[in-house]
Amino acid sequence: MTSRGFKATARTSSEARAVARTQTLIKGTSGIGTVRKTTLPGGLRVVTETLPSVRSATFGIWAHVGSRDETRSLGGATHYLEHLLFKGTSRRSALDISSALDAVGGEMNAFTAKEYTCYYARVLDTDLPLAIDVVCDMLTGSMIREEDVDVERGAILEEIAMTEDDPGDCVHDLFAHTMFGDHPLGRPVLGTVDTVNALTADRIRRFYRKHYDPTHLVVACAGNIDHKKVVRQVRAAFEKAGAFRDTQAAPIAPRDGRRSLRTAGRLEVQSRRTEQAHVVLGMPGLARTDDRRWALGVLNTALGGGMSSRLFQEVREKRGLAYSVYSYTSGFADCGLFGVYAGCRPSQVHDVLRICRDELDHVAENGLTDDEITRAIGQLQGSTVLGLEDTGALMNRIGKSELCWGEQISVDDMLARMAAVTPDDVRSVARDILGQRPSLSVIGPLKDKQAARLNDAVA
Repeated sequence: MTSRGFKATARTSSEARAVARTQTLIKGTSGIGTVRKTTLPGGLRVVTETLPSVRSATFGIWAHVGSRDETRSLGGATHYLEHLLFKGTSRRSALDISSALDAVGGEMNAFTAKEYTCYYARVLDTDLPLAIDVVCDMLTGSMIREEDVDVERGAILEEIAMTEDDPGDCVHDLFAHTMFGDHPLGRPVLGTVDTVNALTADRIRRFYRKHYDPTHLVVACAGNIDHKKVVRQVRAAFEKAGAFRDTQAAPIAPRDGRRSLRTAGRLEVQSRRTEQAHVVLGMPGLARTDDRRWALGVLNTALGGGMSSRLFQEVREKRGLAYSVYSYTSGFADCGLFGVYAGCRPSQVHDVLRICRDELDHVAENGLTDDEITRAIGQLQGSTVLGLEDTGALMNRIGKSELCWGEQISVDDMLARMAAVTPDDVRSVARDILGQRPSLSVIGPLKDKQAARLNDAVA
């Protein structure tokens, strides 16, 4: 193992090139919106979407690793590693990495989720070769030096403190714990102060070697790009790093959905001196591969997805009990969440929860009206298309689709699946999801009598 993380391959580059496979996954009009995929001999997948009408390109690398892949003692390792890959390689210092993209007006960042990590750069189309070289160098050549681990530890602890200072954000971590307990999905992506302090450079290096093999990675690029050129540049960068140790390796499959995590009726309360009480009321949702997710998306939109939604109208517009109230869904490989969030004065918590519970119960029993379903489908379709108006969103869509589903769905197919949702579909998923006994997470300055009454919301 070299300090750069990859051993030199015994295969020649000509042998590697001989077995690369390219497919057209979505055929656009005159090349516009065309999605292509090449699988390189080391198991690395390169997916692109071509849009000649724009002048930008977004390049990203998705890693098949998230916080749910951590043991309890490794809590926060995935996010820690995300930070460290920006700290320097054998070719570039941390300043070199940041200044390279700054010099061309580009943007570079990364994010860690429960089931994946993504590193990306958005640049002018003419600067795409630079973005590819820098991001690939970061992913294959990270040094992960002891001194960088020590310095970045302080930054991560500050990030944890910043999150703790925002109860509106923190309550969602609490809700994940309420639903999943000590399962990795129930732990915070950032880790905790104790786990971050316990992580060492050696443990993070081992984590890096295990999860950043090319078979675990998906390269995604969207914009005014040429698929063959992107593949050549990516292949050259990975071959230079000696990343293709086994040219016969196959890409890792998407996570399966065989396990199921289901909980009900749990309550967690954190007492804090905050101006508002922050609540999340929810229940198990659907796995991201469940065919009913289209109907659940319509249900979620109608219930709490906009200013015309039931929860917004009942809680804010009619009664003024909260400024922010909404519903949301989270889908994982084997399970999911459906939640309702509200931030309100502590004295109004029980009224807000009663209204939210009444609406959920009513929709579980009676479903939605035809008008609500039609409006929700239109809202979903419009927001989907508008959300794909930049190359960053397109890169996210194709990269996540390949990593999490192993397939690509065209925008037209997505819109058609939304339009095909029927009132019966919505009634069925509402009965299955909203008919479950909910769980509740609360952060705020609640008195003992107020906290004791919260059990009524999950009864």
